[in-house]
Amino acid sequence: MLPAPLAAGVLELALGAVLLLVFVLNLFARGEDRRWLAGTALGGVLVVGALSLVVTPAPAGPGGMFVQDGLAIFAKRLFLGATVIGLLAGLGARPASGRRAGEYHLLLLTSLLGMLVLASARDLILLFVAFEVMSIPLYVLAGFLKRDATAVEASLKFFLVGSVSSAVLAYGLSFVYGAARSTDLAKVAQAFSTAEPLLLLGLLAALAGFAFKIAAFPFHMWVPDTYEAASTPFVAWLSVTPKAAGFVVLFRVYFEGMGERADAWMPIAAGLATVTIVAGNLMALPQQNTKRLLAYSGVAHIGYMLVGFAAASAAGTAMILFYLVAYVFSNMGAFLVVEAVARAEGSEATAALRGLAQRSPLLALAMLLFLLSLGGIPFVAGFWAKLYVFWAAAAAGLYWLVLVGAVLTVVALFYYLLVAKRMYIEAPERPGRIQLSAPLALALVLCALGVVALGVYPKPVVMAALRVATPLF
Repeated sequence: MLPAPLAAGVLELALGAVLLLVFVLNLFARGEDRRWLAGTALGGVLVVGALSLVVTPAPAGPGGMFVQDGLAIFAKRLFLGATVIGLLAGLGARPASGRRAGEYHLLLLTSLLGMLVLASARDLILLFVAFEVMSIPLYVLAGFLKRDATAVEASLKFFLVGSVSSAVLAYGLSFVYGAARSTDLAKVAQAFSTAEPLLLLGLLAALAGFAFKIAAFPFHMWVPDTYEAASTPFVAWLSVTPKAAGFVVLFRVYFEGMGERADAWMPIAAGLATVTIVAGNLMALPQQNTKRLLAYSGVAHIGYMLVGFAAASAAGTAMILFYLVAYVFSNMGAFLVVEAVARAEGSEATAALRGLAQRSPLLALAMLLFLLSLGGIPFVAGFWAKLYVFWAAAAAGLYWLVLVGAVLTVVALFYYLLVAKRMYIEAPERPGRIQLSAPLALALVLCALGVVALGVYPKPVVMAALRVATPLF
């Protein structure tokens, strides 16, 4: 039986050991092809992921700062699963398997470690530090292809926007501490009942900082350029895991322990959800680069998740968690198809997908599944995700927000089906099958199976999400 602090942080300790192993091996690595180092990182994350399946809730760490409750375990399994897919897709690709593979994986695993700590943080100081541990490696990874001028520019933009968001977040949390006289989130929740203006101002400023992290409108400016310029397997991972971590923090700060007072955030969250859905979908319409299209589509999906957040209920929170699981498979899968086509065609434009169904029918079918899931078509994972968040919002009386979301879902279908039209109706620009590496093909199979399985039988994940969300309220 492990001591309470070790039991609560067993996954973090295991990932720290993997980090140390990769670091030591990288010191003695030789040669240009370091695929074995990428395989070591993947194997380590698989071991930690397997460990997460048997981890159970444990007593809180020192001073209640760090908890291993149901929400933390659910989130960590999500982070680790998405990381496995991202690392698997990157095997054999630049830069994940080249001369700088060690640095690449050290940065990625460090960011993942920050996410694991963030999911368990119940203290303002630990929360902020974990956010920075998660975020700083992402700025470097975004510009990891440093010979590409656009990657350096995108990384700089990501860094500047991220720095501003961190400053706003720190500023807001300082007000929260000043009003609550404590960094303990439980005491912050108790102080919220006094409706002290300084506390409300601090939580609003912190919400703006969190909105940068999850890329809600108008805090999304870094998203399209970063997604377009960075390595696609990394972007597939970036598009889901930091956003999931951001939502877990929103639940901790604005819901946990607030009880009936949590609905105070309903109007603000509903307004943020509305502008994010509208802006994300409208900005996606004219895009000709598939990664930029998926970037703006991702902004819209953050808006749909904020619909569940606006419900300020256990059902709304649980449905966001389910949405995040569905989004991992759908969005990562779509990006990985773009990567497969880009490796063969040297282009990430939507035009490169022309005639894909004639050239590689299974790859086109996978992309169609991912697009239908992102569009919310029955009966794939995304359909249930959107239906459930709308259901939770309607139960909270937000019928107008459900209507906005439903109307904009039709707009989203337009640009998703334009991509499908290019694959199935337009003639290919060149003949020949698109060759896939075995790791990339396996990653795509995992994503496709996830989309179909959750579409056919979503109940186990829905019930697990409800079990971990209910104690927050």
